[in-house]
Amino acid sequence: MMTTLRQIAGQRICLTFDDGPHPDYTPSVLDLLGSYGCRATFFLLGDSALRYPHLVQRISREGHSLGNHTFSHPRLQYRQGEQGTAQILRCQQVLEQLAGQRPRWFRPPYGRLTPGLAQAATQLGLTTVLWSRSAIDWGPLGTQRGIARRLRRATAGDILLLHDAPRRHNHPQYMLTALPNLLARLEHDGIAAIGLDEYAPLASV
Repeated sequence: MMTTLRQIAGQRICLTFDDGPHPDYTPSVLDLLGSYGCRATFFLLGDSALRYPHLVQRISREGHSLGNHTFSHPRLQYRQGEQGTAQILRCQQVLEQLAGQRPRWFRPPYGRLTPGLAQAATQLGLTTVLWSRSAIDWGPLGTQRGIARRLRRATAGDILLLHDAPRRHNHPQYMLTALPNLLARLEHDGIAAIGLDEYAPLASV
């Protein structure tokens, strides 16, 4: 099963956080989400999950959706298919062991989906989800002002890409400064932030 750039219908938005968990940023994201009664989806790395199992358990305990983002975030488009399968499977096993639930969602590293990765995810019963809008909270465009400007454009129907870990060129510290304004605006506009697990039709695509 695969969905790419799939939009959520109605007055709902899916906030998704990649590359975590991370002890310096994920707790702050969870605190903010909790203060606004929001749910999100965390696409986690298996190796980070092993380092911070308490964060995986907190994400699950607080009602957020878990996603598989591979074990170590390699550039899988340049590797053999069996390596991609091993990366997805190992992450799946780690998250299931730590959270006590089997993730239903997969997002490939860098959003680069190959036929082999798509097939591997499908064989493991995962639905592939990319995004419809990005904060671009990384690289030279990932400035505090730029991230804030892009988050002001997020609206109902979006699957929004954000990052809660400083892997490579990510800037989660800037994302965190803009996130409260986004959550306050969503609340004011009556837009519910939900996890992918809460959007049942997506699972049947």
